[in-house]
Amino acid sequence: MTLFEKHQPVITKAIEVLHSRIFFAAFPENPSPAVYGETADADGQAKFKNQLGKKFEELKQSGATTWGGQEESPYTQEALKISYPLFTVDSLIGNSKKAFHQWRKVSAQDRAGILMESLERTKKRFFEVAYATMHTTGQGYMMAFQASGPHAADRALEAIAAGYEELNRFPGKVIWDKPMGKFNIQLNKEWRAVPKGISVVIGCSTFPTWNSVTGIYGSLITGNPVIVKPHPGAILPIAIFVAEIQNVLTENNLDPNTCQLGVDTFDKMITKELAEHPDVKLIDYTGNSAFGSYLEALPGKTVFTEKTGVNSVILDSVEDVDKAAANLAFSVNLYSGQMCTAPQNLYIPADGINSPAGKISFDDFAQKFAAQITGLVDNPKAGPFVLGAIQNKKTNERIAEAEKLPGKVILKSRTLENPQFKNARTATPVVVEIDSSKKEIYSKELFGPIALLIKTKNTNESIALAQEMAMKHGAISCAAYTTDASVHEKIADEMALAATPVSFNLTGGIYMNQNAAFSDFHVTGGNPAGNASFTNPEYVTKRFTWVGHREPVK
Repeated sequence: MTLFEKHQPVITKAIEVLHSRIFFAAFPENPSPAVYGETADADGQAKFKNQLGKKFEELKQSGATTWGGQEESPYTQEALKISYPLFTVDSLIGNSKKAFHQWRKVSAQDRAGILMESLERTKKRFFEVAYATMHTTGQGYMMAFQASGPHAADRALEAIAAGYEELNRFPGKVIWDKPMGKFNIQLNKEWRAVPKGISVVIGCSTFPTWNSVTGIYGSLITGNPVIVKPHPGAILPIAIFVAEIQNVLTENNLDPNTCQLGVDTFDKMITKELAEHPDVKLIDYTGNSAFGSYLEALPGKTVFTEKTGVNSVILDSVEDVDKAAANLAFSVNLYSGQMCTAPQNLYIPADGINSPAGKISFDDFAQKFAAQITGLVDNPKAGPFVLGAIQNKKTNERIAEAEKLPGKVILKSRTLENPQFKNARTATPVVVEIDSSKKEIYSKELFGPIALLIKTKNTNESIALAQEMAMKHGAISCAAYTTDASVHEKIADEMALAATPVSFNLTGGIYMNQNAAFSDFHVTGGNPAGNASFTNPEYVTKRFTWVGHREPVK
């Protein structure tokens, strides 16, 4: 049985749900022993701890000049002391060029089988990946397991399925027969999906696998070699994925340099040198808008970006104000707001929010929202684990600056002791009331646990401001609460024009921060928050070119 035959049922199902958009998860998100094995968690934790202070020697690529690594745990605030092989840009490019001509000749079926097998191998290491994610990003255990393990693998599968479908959209060969009266013209025609070349995937510090694997697998399935350039602060989680890809490539007599890990350090970063190299044709990037815009402007490159945005919440009317406030409070607390989809600007009419019990005043909602945040934070069984830890020290500085904004501080941020990690770098959300006239304050992303309650004239102004923020500064998510059908439609229509998806009236166990593979398009590519979308057809078709040849039939 070939690897494609082994994994074909899952690939076929994944292609089906890309069209139906219904729920599908190939990799279970529940880290229970029944699913992954009785000792999987303990084994993963032990393997992570065993890696600390040592060289990561799993990679099969060659030509390293030295070793280095600067990862630090946000939970212990101590260096992991893991070192990785460091390569020159010329070495990485040279290896990719050699691997390219072998990999592009591999059939789409065989590529899909190999890539699926790498995901199956990584599945056995999800717990190890989880602990690596915790101690590089500061995510809580459950998020670290789900986002970096099964959810990332599902996004990778989504890219494999989308790429495989597009590569098979047209026939490889056909006899073209054109009647010409007394004779026919017959041509043998063939079409080749030609990959564009070397792909560089630039990782981020907060979601090192979830935000990277889609680009990695999207480029690999379409025949392009990949250089993975992780963030210097979050290497280990994606290094494990790359190692497993290299393992399967080697076992199938293929060049492991088809997918390389290009590690750098804060004092000697190689990102720009890689991106600007003339042999690099594809770039995937997650990070700040300034660097993303620089990448988008590079000539001769096909670039896929996810940048920063200003995410809004429009509050018009609610069925249950306490449930709405609780849902939004959880969204702000989740991973201390260090998500590109986290809410920031909450637009609330000055005369309040309609509800079955009557008007909820601006001040009343503000207090309910603050109380829900405090209640979750102070819950010893939930607060520390939902909040996680702060990945970057600069986020703490941003929180301190937020408390000095020209507005009323409704809730101050404070540190919270994590019962498992006494030295964890933590910060609870800060909530500030801002008048809608102070547009210069809320017209930018304030990354971290920062929520601005913006007092507007009415819901129409709230909608207009949310749309303006998305159009001018980008938005990846939006939430809205309304019981009025006409207002619902207006919000949906206006935010659609701003290329921003809206989550309406969420009150249960689903939050505006979350996106589901095979169903939700992550980033639309239609506003300044990014120019690409996980995973629409364009995300994979732009990685190769259709080329046709023809010849008379003999």
